[in-house]
Amino acid sequence: MFRPKIMQGLKLKESTIMRKILSIDSFKGENQNSSEARKETPSLNQASAYSRKRFYQQTKKIFVGSWNIGGITPPKNLDMEDWLDTENNSADIYVLGFQEIVPLNAANVLGPQNRKVCTKWNSLIGAALNNRTPTKVVEGDKIAESQKIYPLKEHICAEGEHQQDFQCIISRQMVGMFITIWARCDLYQTIRHLSVSSVGCGIMGYFGNKGSVSIRFYLHETSFCFVCSHLASGGKESDRRQRNFNATDILSRTIFPSGPLQDRPQKIIDHDRIVWLGDLNYRIYMPSSTTQSLIKKREWETLLKYDQLKLELMEGNVFQGWHEGAIEFPPTYKYRPNSKDYLGCDEQHTSKRGRSPAWCDRIIWFGKGMRQIQYNRSESRLSDHRPVRAMFTADIKVAVN
Repeated sequence: MFRPKIMQGLKLKESTIMRKILSIDSFKGENQNSSEARKETPSLNQASAYSRKRFYQQTKKIFVGSWNIGGITPPKNLDMEDWLDTENNSADIYVLGFQEIVPLNAANVLGPQNRKVCTKWNSLIGAALNNRTPTKVVEGDKIAESQKIYPLKEHICAEGEHQQDFQCIISRQMVGMFITIWARCDLYQTIRHLSVSSVGCGIMGYFGNKGSVSIRFYLHETSFCFVCSHLASGGKESDRRQRNFNATDILSRTIFPSGPLQDRPQKIIDHDRIVWLGDLNYRIYMPSSTTQSLIKKREWETLLKYDQLKLELMEGNVFQGWHEGAIEFPPTYKYRPNSKDYLGCDEQHTSKRGRSPAWCDRIIWFGKGMRQIQYNRSESRLSDHRPVRAMFTADIKVAVN
């Protein structure tokens, strides 16, 4: 006699799960509240006028960083300078990607987004870039900073702000993944066509515990695409294949709007300048004991010969045509909590799950017009990963007024 109620409950649960799956891709498209979403309809005159324009080239510096936080909330006094390195090497644009900004439990994967932690990270980032005290997070904010897409054409830097100050142009979260992009005030009016596309590759192949959040924009006349991802974990051969499948899935399912003139790139690979960052989770093809022995001797070159991602890049099974700079730093994973020692590198702290150290956290790029001038890591002990960073110079196409 209770069968109808049971069936009703199952249908309600199924409906909730499907809504969550569908919401993963709901971030696609440009913000409907932005002036960019209200562009005029296309015309032949517009296309003809663009073809007659003259252009020249500029070069901008772009900082790209990735950090798996391991679900740890950042302390108020976290030293971001150790990672951002603004005093020694400042950039024009900062692209920062995070993984596991919240624990990847059922409540966070299936439930509503925890946006407060994104706001905390943006406060710390803004303070570090502008050499100020972090702003207080307002608990009652209805629209979290982490989910805004700013209407750049309408934004004017606040009075008193220096043109070298940085502002967040866009940031977006999907479960544990979070990407935030900051630009100098004097670049605001040159950034257009912001768009976001999120792809879930986790549970059931669609949930957002694994996957990517990609952001594209135009700087002057040059299109950029930044992919922040967290791929399948694990050290087995089947896990490597799953990572490859995740990457292929992200490349195929990520779609951006083509715009009213149908002239904007829709796929990741079609943009002018492309960077992929994140916890790609690729491991080292070696027995754990051999890996640990070589790490103690700091023989990075030998270890990298057996690095899964390096082998994939060479063989072209996935990431065909992508590039990575020389790795001259220790593996970024897996560290004991608040320690300089890897988990499992001594008998007293052997990892129960057999996780050998690896360069899980990577930054790679595709195409011409970008040159990597720095690739290293930071030494923050906040999580079991060390953050990585890269500095690029990028050629920018600028229209003559």
